[in-house]
Amino acid sequence: MNRLVHRSLSSPRRVAGSPVRFLVRSACAQSACPPEVRATRVRRTFLDFFQQQHEHRLVPSSPVRPRGDPSLLFVNAGMNQFKPILLGTVDPRSNMASYRRVVNSQKCVRAGGKHNDLEDVGKDVYHHTFFEMLGNWSFGDYFKEEACAMAWSLLTEHYGIPDDRLYVSYFAGDTTLGLGADEETRQIWLDIGVPPTRLLPFGMKENFWEMGDTGPCGPCTEIHYDHVGGRDAALLVNADCPDVVEIWNLVFMQYSREADLQLRVLPQRSVDTGMGLERLVSVLQGKRSNYDTDLFVPLLDAIHQRSGVGPYGGRTGAQAHVDMAYRVVADHVRTLVVCIADGVHPGMSGAELVLRRILRRAVRFFTEVLRAPQGALASLVPTVAHSLGDVYPELQHEADRVMDVINENEDHFLSSLQQGSRLIRRTLDRMDHKHGVFPASVAWSLHRDLGFPLDLVDLMLEERGVSVDRHQLDQLIAQNHKMAAEHSGARSQLAVGVVSLAELQQLGVSHTDDCLKYEYRVEQNSYVFPACRASVVALFDGRTLVSHVMQGQRCGVVLDRTSFYAEQGGQSADRGYFVRDDLQEVPFSVEEVFRAGGYVIHEVIAADTLKVGDRVHVHLDQAHRLACMVNHTATHMLNFALRKVLGPSVEQRGSHVSADRLRFDFSFKGSLSVAQLQQVEECVNKMVLANQAVHVQEVPLHSAMTITGLRTVDEVYPDPVRVVSVAVPVSELLDNPTDRRTSVELCCGTHLLDTATIHDLVIVSEKQLVRGISRVIAVTGQGASQAREAGQSLLQDVDSLSARMTSSTSTCLNSAQSFAKEVGMVSDAVDNTPIPQWLRGELQARLRSLQRRSNTSVRKLETREVATIEGSKCQSLRTHYFDRFAVQHVSTDSVLLFAVLFSMNALMYSKRLSVSTQVYQLRHSTF
Repeated sequence: MNRLVHRSLSSPRRVAGSPVRFLVRSACAQSACPPEVRATRVRRTFLDFFQQQHEHRLVPSSPVRPRGDPSLLFVNAGMNQFKPILLGTVDPRSNMASYRRVVNSQKCVRAGGKHNDLEDVGKDVYHHTFFEMLGNWSFGDYFKEEACAMAWSLLTEHYGIPDDRLYVSYFAGDTTLGLGADEETRQIWLDIGVPPTRLLPFGMKENFWEMGDTGPCGPCTEIHYDHVGGRDAALLVNADCPDVVEIWNLVFMQYSREADLQLRVLPQRSVDTGMGLERLVSVLQGKRSNYDTDLFVPLLDAIHQRSGVGPYGGRTGAQAHVDMAYRVVADHVRTLVVCIADGVHPGMSGAELVLRRILRRAVRFFTEVLRAPQGALASLVPTVAHSLGDVYPELQHEADRVMDVINENEDHFLSSLQQGSRLIRRTLDRMDHKHGVFPASVAWSLHRDLGFPLDLVDLMLEERGVSVDRHQLDQLIAQNHKMAAEHSGARSQLAVGVVSLAELQQLGVSHTDDCLKYEYRVEQNSYVFPACRASVVALFDGRTLVSHVMQGQRCGVVLDRTSFYAEQGGQSADRGYFVRDDLQEVPFSVEEVFRAGGYVIHEVIAADTLKVGDRVHVHLDQAHRLACMVNHTATHMLNFALRKVLGPSVEQRGSHVSADRLRFDFSFKGSLSVAQLQQVEECVNKMVLANQAVHVQEVPLHSAMTITGLRTVDEVYPDPVRVVSVAVPVSELLDNPTDRRTSVELCCGTHLLDTATIHDLVIVSEKQLVRGISRVIAVTGQGASQAREAGQSLLQDVDSLSARMTSSTSTCLNSAQSFAKEVGMVSDAVDNTPIPQWLRGELQARLRSLQRRSNTSVRKLETREVATIEGSKCQSLRTHYFDRFAVQHVSTDSVLLFAVLFSMNALMYSKRLSVSTQVYQLRHSTF
């Protein structure tokens, strides 16, 4: 019979408050069970406990696509969005810079990369690719004592978990690093009341947490729960026992791992805790399996309704294929809904590739094992949205679009399955079956190009008694990973550590004044950029702050003021150089410019000695800056035009502005038609011709967010924030909340003062990155003029070619082949030359028609030549044999019969050869 257990914290460190106690169900109870505590209440209790009783700020979950963090495929922990605080790089003007105590429930995905649970999902009852991480943080506020006390109070008082089911681990120390045991944490737990027999030391692997190879790190303490109870389970902690599970990890960040692997004490200590909602709910609902909780039961029921098998039974092991499939589909569809709603679509690389594999794995298990009809996977989306939509409302708003994306990708996968099956059959037909080894290159191609799960390839081959060359396949996989790693690490930026940034603040070095980047004007139709004289206030050599650097040394230079724009907001950094006042003839070329914690870092290779205190004169590459300004303002106008032409469902998914072009990614189903491309270009260029003013005003963030029609992206904005509006002053948009139908965005970039400077905009490329996400590339000014000229030139080439082919009366094979070759050359030029994309589409359609005509003409002439040459040779043969048979007095009937048989054999042989081969052989053969 189930027991109600209410624990109170009797320690002097008890946290005050009136706990709302839960009824914890025993996993072994069979009857008389009290009503279950629903997952929504479990989540709400956690957030309220920290927000209302301990003055934490509730911060919404970030999307699962990381914000400007190329080291991650997905957000995989609650701390990801707070990394700028932990690394000291947070913009001091942003709300995030003021965070001290924070609580939230974060959407997390662990699939691909360092944390990858994909292949384990379904095999057991607790692994997931998507899960919710409940967490509380302290950034320079409370530390170990308060964190432990709050955690114990929440678990034992508010959730009512029996304290005799809980075990606590702490860091045992590491002699190689010179770190002693975390006796401070151990004593805190003893004071709270944890018995010494349930307080267990572990090493670096279990109880020392690191953000990455470098950066903040520190000891952690974990709270584990014994599902069985009534026993000493100390030996089962961290022993991969499914009955004794970790439920909460409290990380105490007090060190920084430097590039030389040494640990330095952080100037500001932080707390980062994480507790998986799914596992916590299973504990509070008395379930051994996460899939038996109310987070999954409605979804499993929906899967059963669409399947052709029996209901979910919760079994594991080698024979539990059906139950494994239930868990795979339930987990994967949650991941798909969350990721697609956050803008990550199945694709061919990075996070998109991982999501494609998740989708195809779900489709395969649902259709093959659970025998569900095509389209059943997408029909589960409303169930997921209903389950999670109360805390993540974007899932309900995006449900229809998510279903469309899943259906489209499922159709494509099923088509790929047929194509892959044919490729496997053809390969097997050509193989020497004696060895029974399938080429790894073909298996890898199926996986990489068609999205075949490798285990599916294994299953299909196993049915035929064949296996993949595993050694060679592993080599291909390793080679692919190496290439991906080299590609991701192609750009190396000088990293300024959190300790160095803290030292700057301790030394009283003020944040860089970079207001000059916005202080430009127009004089006599030319942009004038201000001069900038500055002082070197800090130098960083890649490891630490230094007082000087020598010639040839790579370093980061911090100036007290600068006119350079640091890369952010999708706009490339400025180019240029600076010179020392006492060494005017030696330029220090600036290779990169980036921001870190309010400081602008100019990355240079020193052209001569440079020291703190030197006075310098900063020279901006004005042409490069102006080109970036043109393209950035044009990007805003393009964003507005796309939404105006394609509809309000268009959402920005990424952008990048450089001096030579602009790139814009957005959500849209399918490719743009020729008419739509023309309309978008026309909309932008009307604004250009109208010479509309570009208004910029800095306003409080909360006021800016009230502007009707405001376009924002998933970024942490400073407060106050810059609002950029075309044609309508920002003050009017603030005063009049009606939609003025203009381009208005929050943006830190540099912009033109009027639209006429753009001169012209041409979209030179448009394609679907993945299903549902399109990318356009555009050029402006002189680049746009050159694209239009190139387009007109190619149009004339196509017109000329079409006219010559139409008027040609030649029956010569060489002439027809020459036309076919010319069509191919013009097609290559149309495909690869920057021209208006709408014109490219029209020319490609005409060239495809010309290609069909030329190919048909070539085939007809080749066939005719074959027939002519064969007829001539057959006539010669017939004459030759008639004469021989006449001499030998053979009957005329026999001769005629031989001639017929000879002609039939010649015709059958000729059909085995390609027409081109026949022509060549017949021209060059002799009797």
